[in-house]
Amino acid sequence: MPDDYLDPRLTERRNPRTATIDTASALEIVDLVGAEDAIVPAAVAGARQEIARAIELIEAAFRAGGRLVYVGAGTSGRLGVLDAAECPPTFGTPPEMVVGIIAGGLPALVRSVEGAEDDVNAGIGEMDARRVSPKDCVVGIAASGTTPFVRAALSRAQTLGARTALVSMSEPPKLLRETCDVCIVVPVGAEVVTGSTRMKSGTATKLVLNMLTTGAMIRLGKTWGNLMVDLRAWNDKLVDRSRRIIMETTGLDREQAGAVLDAAGGSVKTAIVMARCGVDRGAAERLVDQHAGRLRPIVGDPPPVRPA
Repeated sequence: MPDDYLDPRLTERRNPRTATIDTASALEIVDLVGAEDAIVPAAVAGARQEIARAIELIEAAFRAGGRLVYVGAGTSGRLGVLDAAECPPTFGTPPEMVVGIIAGGLPALVRSVEGAEDDVNAGIGEMDARRVSPKDCVVGIAASGTTPFVRAALSRAQTLGARTALVSMSEPPKLLRETCDVCIVVPVGAEVVTGSTRMKSGTATKLVLNMLTTGAMIRLGKTWGNLMVDLRAWNDKLVDRSRRIIMETTGLDREQAGAVLDAAGGSVKTAIVMARCGVDRGAAERLVDQHAGRLRPIVGDPPPVRPA
């Protein structure tokens, strides 16, 4: 039997452990999928050095006034857009600081856009339209490692002088290995349903992207310990979280915490400095600026974690 139907990409191989999944009960399917998902964290940990290097590149881009630009297609693109969208409420960043680009544009977020991932001209055009520059770090996300839209975007970004990284679940082409500043390869293996990279590959991608933005933001001083002190309180839940953080770190009651938060213009970080140092908003903001957004040099260590 000829074997030219076999694909060298891990993401396109058949999984022998799930070859009879169509005969399984609902509970057996849950167990099979769960067993495959359990492989993912260790695979991500295997790329820890490369992930850390990418965090450093992204931090450097931010400190230079540049951006993190995600580019992907399908599930990979949607996950990049999702991670970008969650940075402003979590870390108080402007929307343009972390950008998510998906092949096919906004319509591709909610439905498949045929042929979008194969459009190399669109990948190049997105880099030009976004005015990618040497200040930026462009992270391509491609489960297979071969998506034409992503490869073209990375190539153009490199021509424009940006630093580049690739997140892939399969060994990328030699050219990408040689030209990207870092390649994060997470070999999660064949999917439960052959080629369905929304599964293990998607889970691994989400874990990696979480680490990239969270790690870079922590390095920028966007947290105090593990407290989210630069969040944007855009809904009732986040307003409540803001008040609770202030209460825990200053000893104020809920009403007082709400008052100082209002006086700080909604900034948790500014409110903490105002309450802990006994200064007004302007002085607190100057202190934060003088210490590059870091609270430890201003008010010391955060309080210890109280047991639940």
